[in-house]
Amino acid sequence: MLLEDKKLLVTGVLTPASIAFTCARVAQEQGADIVLTSFGRAKSLTERAAKRLPNPPDVLELDVSDPDQLAEIGTELERRWGRVDGVLHAIGFAPEACLGQDDGLFAASWSDVATAVQISAWSLVGLVQAVRPLLPRGASIVGLDFDATVAWPAYDWMGVAKAALESANRYLARDLGSAGVRANLVAAGPLRTVAARSIPGFSAFEDVWGDRAPLGWDITDAEPVARAVVALLSDWFPATTGEIVHVDGGVHAVGA
Repeated sequence: MLLEDKKLLVTGVLTPASIAFTCARVAQEQGADIVLTSFGRAKSLTERAAKRLPNPPDVLELDVSDPDQLAEIGTELERRWGRVDGVLHAIGFAPEACLGQDDGLFAASWSDVATAVQISAWSLVGLVQAVRPLLPRGASIVGLDFDATVAWPAYDWMGVAKAALESANRYLARDLGSAGVRANLVAAGPLRTVAARSIPGFSAFEDVWGDRAPLGWDITDAEPVARAVVALLSDWFPATTGEIVHVDGGVHAVGA
């Protein structure tokens, strides 16, 4: 099994439709021991989803905008495991003004944008910093991404935040490399999740993605993305870091 005896921290599970849920399931099927994170009112949803995994894991409280909770997650994982072999960062949020507004980028205030960047990009670094003392040589950080090389309909400041995430990943690869820790992203095609449905105009992606993808694309199937995540969390990519692996049916590679 690819992840036998690996200890993984998995963020971003809200419901069984979450991409991170499928990642968690496939990781367990490949031998990993995992914990999930959630916070506030969403935690009860995450706990309900956790019960549907092959081995229902604990759900730890973590709001990535709270420095105290970031510190506490490191302390808890040190007590629990003594090490963290891998982290899945599947966290993103932007206020309503940042997405799908008629005025595009001009609709959001700096406060809105700052929230989007903090939660969707800075949190990758904050999360890694929280567990950094627990990362052994060979550990792997994987984040979920949506290709930020072009401007998408309605994605607006979230697209900018994803560009920041991609840049942050490259710098993490630089800063963690001497410790033998890898940092990579998986740029997924659009999938029908709770988060996706909250994006105005998301149906525009659904309508055309399958037609444009050379391999086709199923917006309800997160399994291909999860397999890529698990492969990167495993020891099978020992010399790959700072990379963005596209799992989108090939859309990123073709023109309109």
